[in-house]
Amino acid sequence: MSEVTFPEGFLWGGALAANQSEGSYRAGGKGLTTVDMIPHGAHRMPVKLGLEPRFTLHEDEYYPSHDAIDFYRRYKEDIALMAEMGFTVFRTSIAWSRIYPLGDEMTPNAEGIAFYRSLFEECQKYGITPLVTLCHFDVPMHLVTEYGSWRNRKMIEFFARYAKTCFEAFNGLVKYWLTFNEINILLHSPFSGAGLVFKPEENPEQVKYQAAHHELVASALVTKIAHEVNSDNQVGCMLAGGNFYPWSCKPEDVWAALEKDRENLFFIDVQARGAYPSYAARVFREKGVEIAWQDGDEEILRNTVDFVSFSYYASRCASADMNENNSSAANVVKSLTNPHVEKSAWGWGIDPLGLRITMNMMYDRYQKPLFLVENGLGARDDVDANGEIHDDYRISYLRQHIQAMGEAIGDGIPVIGYTTWGCIDLVAASTGEMSKRYGFVYVDRDDQGNGTLARSRKKSFWWYKKVIASNGKDLSE
Repeated sequence: MSEVTFPEGFLWGGALAANQSEGSYRAGGKGLTTVDMIPHGAHRMPVKLGLEPRFTLHEDEYYPSHDAIDFYRRYKEDIALMAEMGFTVFRTSIAWSRIYPLGDEMTPNAEGIAFYRSLFEECQKYGITPLVTLCHFDVPMHLVTEYGSWRNRKMIEFFARYAKTCFEAFNGLVKYWLTFNEINILLHSPFSGAGLVFKPEENPEQVKYQAAHHELVASALVTKIAHEVNSDNQVGCMLAGGNFYPWSCKPEDVWAALEKDRENLFFIDVQARGAYPSYAARVFREKGVEIAWQDGDEEILRNTVDFVSFSYYASRCASADMNENNSSAANVVKSLTNPHVEKSAWGWGIDPLGLRITMNMMYDRYQKPLFLVENGLGARDDVDANGEIHDDYRISYLRQHIQAMGEAIGDGIPVIGYTTWGCIDLVAASTGEMSKRYGFVYVDRDDQGNGTLARSRKKSFWWYKKVIASNGKDLSE
C-alpha cells in the first residue's frame, strides 16, 4: 500500500444527528417527529419498517431519542471536545420540528432558530466548519398524521419553506448542506426513512417510489434555493453507500449485484445527473409503479448537487438466489454474509478495500467531488478500573478505512473531507442501543437510559487528534 497523502485543506471531523444526540424532545417548542415514536425493544423494527403504525407514544415503552445524550444542553461542552481533537468540520442535522414544530406552519419557531444559531456560532468560535443535514430521519409527526408524509406532494412546499428558512437564518454560518440523509433508506426502512406507513390494500412499492419522487423534486428545489440565497452554498446528496459484490462469477449473480446497486444508486443518479436513469422505466413497470409527475418537475430536477456525500460501513453481497432466509438481518439493507471479510459484533462486514471500490465507482459514475460523512465501528466499550477505554479495535478499523480513502484520493478522486460517525457516543439508529458505541468520547448511559451522561475520552480520542494534526500522515498508535 502506498503512502497516504491528503490534500491541503482536507476537512477532518465527526458526525452526529439531532435525533440521536440532542434529546430534549419537547424542549424549546420542538414538535414530535417520526424518530420520537420509535421505541427500544421488540417493536422497534416493525415500527421503523412502517409495518406497525405508531401515531401515539406508549407509556410502557422506552424511547431512546427523547433524552439521547443531552447534546441540546451540553453542545458547548461537546464542541469543546471536538475542538480539542482538532476538528475542522462537524456534521450535524437540524431537527425540522425545532424550526417548524408541526411542519406546515407559515412562521418558524424563533427558539429553534436561536438554538441552532448558537450551536453554529460555537463551531465558528473554534474554526470548525458545520456540515448540516436538513432532514436526518426525523419528519414532523403532524405531517405524517395529517398528510401521509412524503406520499403527499404538499411535502415539497413544506420542505422548501423549512429549507429556505434555514438557508436565510444561518447564512454565513453554514456553507455545506445535505438535503436528505441516506435517501435510499426510504426503500428499506420506510417509516424511519420517510415517515411512510402502509395500508393493507396498497402496493408498498408504489407508495415508496412516489414518495421518493417527491423527495427528489424537493431536494432539487432546495438546491436551487440554496444557491439563490448564497452562491457560496454547497449542497450535497447523501447515500447509504457500499457496493454489492456478486456472490459468485455466475452471470446471474453478477446481474443480481448490479440490480441491487442500481436500487440504491437510483436516487443519486437523479440528484447528481438531473434526470431519471434509463433503467428506472423497467423497474417501475415490473414493480407496478406509476409515478405521478407534474409540469415543471423535469426542469426542477436539473438543479443537481454540488457534491456527493455518503456513508460507508461495509460492503454487501448479492446473488440470484438471495431471499429473506439467507440474507443477513444485521442492517436494513439486506446482504449475504461475505466469508472473505471479518464481521463486527453486530454482524456488519469490515471491508476497507470496499470503501476504495465504492469511491471509485461513485466518482466514475458522477464526476463530482465526494465527501465521506459517515464511517465507523459500532462496538461494546469496557471501562477499566482506571476509568480508561482502550478501544484499539476502533483505531484499527478507522486506520484501515482512512488508508483506503487515501488510496482513493491517490486514484485521482477529489474528496472534500471525512467525518466519522458518532464522534461522541449516541443512540444507534438501527437498534436504539447505547451499548453499540462509535465515539471517541464515551457517554455514561446504558440501553435503558440509566447513567450520568458524563463524557470521557477514549484511547481513540488521542489517536484521532494525532491523525488530524498530521493531515492523515500519522496513523500509528
